[in-house]
Amino acid sequence: MIREVRLRVRYHETDQGGVVYHSNYLYYFETGRTEFMRAAGVRYRDLEDAGNLLVVTDASLHYRASARYDDELLVRTRVTEVTPVTVRFAYEVFRLPEEPLLVDGETRLACVGRNFKPKRLSPRLTDALKRELESA
Repeated sequence: MIREVRLRVRYHETDQGGVVYHSNYLYYFETGRTEFMRAAGVRYRDLEDAGNLLVVTDASLHYRASARYDDELLVRTRVTEVTPVTVRFAYEVFRLPEEPLLVDGETRLACVGRNFKPKRLSPRLTDALKRELESA
C-alpha cells in the first residue's frame, strides 16, 4: 500500500537561491516513513520505548527536479521488503498541484537494541509491514 503525506518547504530547508538543499529530502523521506508506520498502526515512539531502534543502513536518492521555498510537496511511501531484521522503504516526492516527480529513492533500516547490536524486528512491526507489503 502507498501512503501519502503533504508538507510545505520551509525557508531554513533551502539554500540562498531558495532551492531545497539536497540532504533535506532525507528528512522528507523520514516524515513519509514515520507517517507510513503510524498509518499501519505502529508508532516509532512505541518501538523505541520497547528498546527497538530502527537505524538507516542504506539510502539512495535520485534527483529529477528542484523544489523551492514554500512549495507544497507530496511524499509517497511504500514498503518494498521486510526481513527478520531489516525493512526497505521506497519514496517519491512530488510538487503540488501539478505533481512533477522531484526525487525518488529508498532507505533500508535495521533493527538494533539500545546496545546497537542487531535484533529481530518485533512481531507486531513485522506483521504490520508485511500486511502493507501484501496489499500493494
